[in-house]
Amino acid sequence: MINKQNINVALIGNPNTGKTSVFNQLTGLNQQVGNYPGITVEKKIGFCKLPNNCKANILDLPGTYSLNASSIDENVVIELLLNKKDKLYPDVALVVTDVENLKRNLLIFTQIKDLEIPTILVINMADRMKQKGISLDIPYLESHLKTKITLVSSRKGFGIDDLKNLIVNYKSISNEPCLNASSIDSEYFDSLRKTFPNQLLYKLWLVITQDVNFLNLERNEIRSSFTKSHSDLKRLQQKETIKRYQFINDVLKEGQKIDTSVAIDFRSKLDRILTHKIGGYIIFFLILFVIFQSIFEWSKIPMDFIDSTFASLSSIASEKLPAGVLTNLISQGIIPGIGGILIFIPQIAFLFMFISILEESGYMSRVVFLMDKIMRKFGLSGKSVVPLISGTACAIPAIMATRNIENWKERLITILVTPFTTCSARLPVYAIIIGLVIPDERLFGIINMQGLTLMLLYLLGFGMAIFSAYVLNKILKIKGKTYFVVEMPNYKLPLFKNVFINVIEKTKAFVVGAGKIILAISIILWFLASNGSGASFNDAEKIITAKHQKNHLSELEFKNEVASQKLENSYIGLMGKSIEPALEPLGYDWKIGIAIISSFAAREVFVGTLATIYSVGGSDNETTIKNKMQAEMNPKTGTKIFNFASGISLLLFYAFAMQCASTLAITKKETNSWKWPLGQLIFMSGFAYLIALIAYQLLN
Repeated sequence: MINKQNINVALIGNPNTGKTSVFNQLTGLNQQVGNYPGITVEKKIGFCKLPNNCKANILDLPGTYSLNASSIDENVVIELLLNKKDKLYPDVALVVTDVENLKRNLLIFTQIKDLEIPTILVINMADRMKQKGISLDIPYLESHLKTKITLVSSRKGFGIDDLKNLIVNYKSISNEPCLNASSIDSEYFDSLRKTFPNQLLYKLWLVITQDVNFLNLERNEIRSSFTKSHSDLKRLQQKETIKRYQFINDVLKEGQKIDTSVAIDFRSKLDRILTHKIGGYIIFFLILFVIFQSIFEWSKIPMDFIDSTFASLSSIASEKLPAGVLTNLISQGIIPGIGGILIFIPQIAFLFMFISILEESGYMSRVVFLMDKIMRKFGLSGKSVVPLISGTACAIPAIMATRNIENWKERLITILVTPFTTCSARLPVYAIIIGLVIPDERLFGIINMQGLTLMLLYLLGFGMAIFSAYVLNKILKIKGKTYFVVEMPNYKLPLFKNVFINVIEKTKAFVVGAGKIILAISIILWFLASNGSGASFNDAEKIITAKHQKNHLSELEFKNEVASQKLENSYIGLMGKSIEPALEPLGYDWKIGIAIISSFAAREVFVGTLATIYSVGGSDNETTIKNKMQAEMNPKTGTKIFNFASGISLLLFYAFAMQCASTLAITKKETNSWKWPLGQLIFMSGFAYLIALIAYQLLN
């Protein structure tokens, strides 16, 4: 929890300066992730112990190039820096810069200095200075930038202790601005200063030029008195930026020396390979191939261990706890339901690990650049690649990431097609079905068939997103065009600490988020599956006894027959039977139908639902969920429920269906209309049903 007695520290900087790495060095795993009040921009807060028994709340703000905001997440930075009443208002700001891009990074530093917040300049990646032939005159820079500077390397871990000491002594840092930016229009700014003598001049300027909330003054009052045309304001902003860069150039001319003969242009050589118009796509495809092969290969042992462990826990709970309703709830509802999602932690963790490595190494920016050429042919911006790729983790933050797309048409299309991208919530469904219907064999002795199938499903989802975008681009009559600009960060070896923290945080968020839903649904499903009304449920033992008078059933067989009779005639059984006619053409029974409906809360609930239903429907608690699904038979045909035809049908259904209420909610929020999410739901679900139907009928 945030402690108001702690020092509030805001981490600010351009994207790709290593800001998050510095954040991780200061906080370790002592972090929490949430959203800013009223908006869905993610914030990260960490907690840090400092010298002299001091502590700090460390806020990792969204990356921004300047305080001239062009997106909602950049507005978050400005609004925090303007609002002293905010509980996270910084006592000290850390502006994190990249030693190789100091000139560009210093623009936002000079702006924050104008807000008279104690500001420390953190020059990151200092370990690369010798390699790049860079030398800095720190005393000169401190004197002219009117700040304290610390050289750090988040990769090597040096400089962090010096930074902590500077944070503790932040009150000794000068609040004086670096330059007089108001000289761009002295008459205008003098008049502004005289009208509002108790306000910081640069704060007033930000209120006039930016679409931000300012709590100390009525924004309309300021604007009505000092109104200027849009073009005049833009002209003044450009003059301000030029003046700041003139100052920065003058300072760096003396404070920074670069020996260009030392630098080795390895980056451009590698870029030519990785972004090649043909070779770049081949390399990207091969990387994806290796990732999905590894996800299945590496996760087998831990998954089998988790599966058998939860099966044993169910059995132990059933045998050791006193017989009764509570024991049944624990052994048949809670344990199988939670086990049905925890089994996929290894695969999800490996997926997040690979994504984190690609981002940390700088390769993901090359993928975005590479895919821009394809995106434009289908009516999307290159910026659309970021949401589509981040959708492999979760569609919700991916849809929020579309806020960086300026053109409304491109942004709307990206929002509507992003749910086709295979998210981590689909992974449990894919994994269990692939494990059941795709043989664990190798093609040509090296290619794992299950891993290949998983990769094809991911490519299918991405391909459908692109195709849908093409169709929407033709249908939607909205004009506008944007230009794509992406920064190519330097290549670097991924930091183990960053990758580890990212995997832990993302996996924890997935498990906790899904776990809450699954626990609640498991309890509800257990109740509906364990109770019923009418003679068919209440007299199950008599019915089975009469049915098998001529057949001698063992005690176990009799119990299983009774459990099956009760399950079919329970509340959930009756519900499932009512929708079974619509699902039979797809190869599904009523149990799968219940799992599909309940998974609308979250896709991963599918497996947990079946785990609960099969646990209630049988007396053998030691059998794993996978084995129970493998043994499930269709009483009408005598064939396995989960065969190749029904399995492929299910995989395709989940590849295309909108099985996520949270995604619909965020689409409504971002588009400010129910028209678009309802359109998503109807089209995606209808298309998924049609494709699943065709697949089953052809394969069966």
